Amino acid sequence: MNLLPAFLLAFAAGVCFLQTRADLPQAAWLWIFSGLGGFFLLRLSVHLRPSLRGGALFFLTLCAGCAAGYGWAAWRAELRLADELPVAWEGQDVRLVGVVASLPVRFERGVRFVLRVEQVLTPEARIPSQLWLSFYTQGWRAGEINPYPPPRAGERHEFTVRLKRPHGRVNPYDMDYEAWLLERNLRATGYVRNDPAPVFRGASAWPPMLGVHRLREAVRDHFLRTLEGKPYGGILTALAIGDQNSISRTQWNVFNHTGTTHLMSISGLHVTLVAMLAGWLLNWSWRRSPRLCLRLPAQRLAIVGGALAAAGYALLSGLSVPAQRATLMLLIVALALLLARRIGLGRILLLALIGVLLFDPWAVLASGFWLSFCTVAAICWVGLHALRNEGSAGNPPDRRSLRQRLGGWLFSFAHTQWAAMLATLPLLFFFFQRFPLNSPLANFLAIPWVSFVITPLCLLAALLVWIPLPLLEWTHMLLSPLMALLEYFANGPLGLPWQAPAPSLWRVALAGCGVLLLLMPRGLPGKGAALVMLLPLLFVPAPQVAPGNLRLSVLDVGQGQAVLLETAHHRLLYDTGPGYGPVAADSQARVEEGNDAGAQIILPYLAALGIARVNTLVVSHRDNDHSGGMDSIRAGIAVEKLISSVPEWPEGELCRQGQAWEWDGVRFEFLYPPPDKPLKGENGDSCLLKVSVGATQTTPGQRILLTGDLSTREERRILAEDAKRLAAEVILVPHHGSRGSSSPPFVAAVGAQWAIASTGYRNRFGHPRPEVIERYARQGTRFLHTDRDGALILDISPEHIAVRRWRQEARRYWHVAGGKK
Repeated sequence: MNLLPAFLLAFAAGVCFLQTRADLPQAAWLWIFSGLGGFFLLRLSVHLRPSLRGGALFFLTLCAGCAAGYGWAAWRAELRLADELPVAWEGQDVRLVGVVASLPVRFERGVRFVLRVEQVLTPEARIPSQLWLSFYTQGWRAGEINPYPPPRAGERHEFTVRLKRPHGRVNPYDMDYEAWLLERNLRATGYVRNDPAPVFRGASAWPPMLGVHRLREAVRDHFLRTLEGKPYGGILTALAIGDQNSISRTQWNVFNHTGTTHLMSISGLHVTLVAMLAGWLLNWSWRRSPRLCLRLPAQRLAIVGGALAAAGYALLSGLSVPAQRATLMLLIVALALLLARRIGLGRILLLALIGVLLFDPWAVLASGFWLSFCTVAAICWVGLHALRNEGSAGNPPDRRSLRQRLGGWLFSFAHTQWAAMLATLPLLFFFFQRFPLNSPLANFLAIPWVSFVITPLCLLAALLVWIPLPLLEWTHMLLSPLMALLEYFANGPLGLPWQAPAPSLWRVALAGCGVLLLLMPRGLPGKGAALVMLLPLLFVPAPQVAPGNLRLSVLDVGQGQAVLLETAHHRLLYDTGPGYGPVAADSQARVEEGNDAGAQIILPYLAALGIARVNTLVVSHRDNDHSGGMDSIRAGIAVEKLISSVPEWPEGELCRQGQAWEWDGVRFEFLYPPPDKPLKGENGDSCLLKVSVGATQTTPGQRILLTGDLSTREERRILAEDAKRLAAEVILVPHHGSRGSSSPPFVAAVGAQWAIASTGYRNRFGHPRPEVIERYARQGTRFLHTDRDGALILDISPEHIAVRRWRQEARRYWHVAGGKK
């Protein structure tokens, strides 16, 4: 009885289980040794008693594998979390020497890069071994230029840096930035200070990966310089070296709307293609010399050379999960061929899975990990059945006509695409809640062209970078028709996706079983039931709010504000969060399209809830931290009405005191600004919105105040007119809890049970101010802020307020090490 596959699958399950835990177990090594020891004892018992069989033996093998995987992932996490930045050194200037150990990522005002610390010059400072740093080439003031050149890969510099512990936004259905940093062993983030000035200390030649990064940077510079001004230069760069940062947001939208995003990452198909091409060239050239073939058979050389070429290309691409998986699979196949061993495709895939998890236990946190392995598993499954059918067919492939060969190839390719699409369908709805209906056709046309034409030409251009040939221009010309077609698919009548709210795990599991049944060989009965098993995934009911109740979601958008209010049949969005791109010092400049809270946080949250329309969008005032995501919101979802305090926005109406309406038993009313106040969209013009749930003539119900960036001056005016109308159970504190807001009389008049500040971690303004928190505490108010608590979801009924803190509800062990304010 072969227990190894079961043990390895259980090992992978144990690794996955650890990544869902809020705390690490004690003595991780004990879990590892108990799992491995238990497995070897089971193997020994089977060897000594070959008749030993049964479900108990299989169950014990699964337990041993889970324990070993769980312990392995926990031990790796312990080592990584131990390399941390002490809280006392957050925000302090530290002088150090380090080497740029990654390909620098460009953004408008500078570059970001990994710095491997070699020496800490500041006495007593304890700094992690690797940092994620930003280097600004431009200052905050207009025209301010940093005279020090941007660091390049492999260079050694002496920097003064200001650091903070890993901390990211925590929202439902949002990327976990802290997990992303942990996977890459980046245990602190920060930026390079200009005073004192940086000092160049030469270049480093060790470890060898630094040379790879220097080569990647040279290729990128050549590509972008040669294709300057051409729209698809960033795409060709991504296909050559895996650097996707030069692809524009508009182009990403095209790929998302056509289901072709995977083509922009160096996948297993690309790596396998390089291995096959290198192996064929080596085999062909080696056979020209009989003497060389006597010394080393050409086939063996082709196997080794192809595997090494694949590994080199994977290194050049930055070792993404698909590239890791493909390289491991090719190395396993090469080793089996050299040793004359036969290994099934399923076992190769399983060994590649374990290899990836041994190297990177956090890979399971990325959607690409699951999509990649499911796609390859489906392709292998279909390929095996195709080989069996071909072997039993009466028409051998070598006797078919050219037309038959072409038709068979097209059918096989379409069948493979169909299998890959089905295999990833449950995961696409689980991770992204959408499936582009044009994806099958777009991929059928794009995959061969990108994989067999564009990518090889990109690699050839990278290899011939010092030869003056117009190869890149030709490649760009060949890519242009495909991009025009994809843009038509994305923006035309075929661009509508199938969208559904985020499915529960049981729906995904049931759909996965249906997919397995559909991929079974023809003739198997019950495939009609498989289609029925997919229906719960495709038709997910949206989360409902009872009539007369309110769900209020304060999203964690950093230093800014975005609040979603849901009644039974209506949706109101109050503010749209900040833009995350570089903004000018006046804080009102627009940012790059899509680089804002609207595109990155709010729209995915709305999609996961199944919300396709916002009835009213209220933008309290024009400042970037409240309006930065407005353009993305209006472009990405239907908005029926816009209300703001900005008179220059003619498409909307102005908020004024006295405006009121009722939705599903919930009352909405603006308390400020007054009708006679000239509006400019400034802080003091913020729309003050009061929401009442269950209010009657005898009971006030539950009341919520959304205050924008009002200051104490506006608070005094509102108090002088009618202080009683400010009474509320929940308040989003004015101006993020700044010193110039939430005066003691205002706090007393509100008398809230809950006060919420939407703030960024260690923001430069110091929000929320300790004295403001103390004022609310003296009134018996519980104070929450998003940088500490993550997104806050309040389920409000006329009798009760239930508060969910997302950082607490979705806590993982790496959040504990992330540092809290």
